[in-house]
Amino acid sequence: MPDQPALRHIHVVAGVITDSRGRYLLNRREGNRDLVGLWEFPGGKREAGETSEQALVRELREELGVQVSVGECIIQVPQRYPDKTLVLEVRHITAVQGRPRGHEGQAITWVAPEKLHRYSMPPADLPVVAALSQADHYLVTPALGDDVPAWLAALEQAIEGGVQRVQLRLPAADPRREDALRQAVARFGQRAELLIHRDLALASELGVGLHLGSGQLAELGQRPQLAGPLAASCYSLEQLQAAQALGCDFAVLGPLRPTASRPGSPLLGWDGFAALRAQCSLPIYARGGLGRADLGIARDHGAQGIAAMAGLWPGRVVHQ
Repeated sequence: MPDQPALRHIHVVAGVITDSRGRYLLNRREGNRDLVGLWEFPGGKREAGETSEQALVRELREELGVQVSVGECIIQVPQRYPDKTLVLEVRHITAVQGRPRGHEGQAITWVAPEKLHRYSMPPADLPVVAALSQADHYLVTPALGDDVPAWLAALEQAIEGGVQRVQLRLPAADPRREDALRQAVARFGQRAELLIHRDLALASELGVGLHLGSGQLAELGQRPQLAGPLAASCYSLEQLQAAQALGCDFAVLGPLRPTASRPGSPLLGWDGFAALRAQCSLPIYARGGLGRADLGIARDHGAQGIAAMAGLWPGRVVHQ
């Protein structure tokens, strides 16, 4: 077979601009471009010899007629298309001089955060919306240990420490499991986004989200009716694509590093994670031996954030 032509590689830098009401500025793709008609965060290609900051200042001046100050990176999203590979680097814009207008004939609009999901966007921009609006840490709870009150107290400590999304994962064989889950939902259901591991009936009854095991993806023909989000654990591209087709709100992918709970599991590494991230538009948490200090490297490879048990649970963790 003849060699396949090498894919073009493009580095795009986009800016997140907000107004005094907290709304985000979006551009609509016009003309003879790919994905015409979709909305995106404004920016453009980084040219040879340019830094990301220089490229974004130039692009926003040309597109919107404004002078900007560029802040920290929010996320870098790798995305693979049939004819190219792309990295979308998204930066905070900390100051804007001038009034943004569509200087290249494109429509622009200001969008409230809660309405961003209504706008059709290119695949690479969808993880950006999630990074702006959803939790960057996903706690997976460990086994109950010696007593339920101590487990609940540790969970409360984690939530008070800033954890906003929790997978309530307890061994099915523990007779205290259902009572502990009910207590957790009653106490913390208004303070954090809770998902119950694998148990669709209980998640539906308690009005919370559901986190699917990877094996359940092949068992469900359609997305179940839930009051909360639907997520899935994934270990391969096929599973990520199944989660996306099912309508999951996010996925967890790994392991990145060795863990005590899954000794000997094949490791993705960050390059492997990014390669799978590039073929899916779901928000994806990286998991496997990670902690709070890994959020930056996770975002640099397109992750929504990190999912962890030991890395986010206060005190000693009993692995399950």
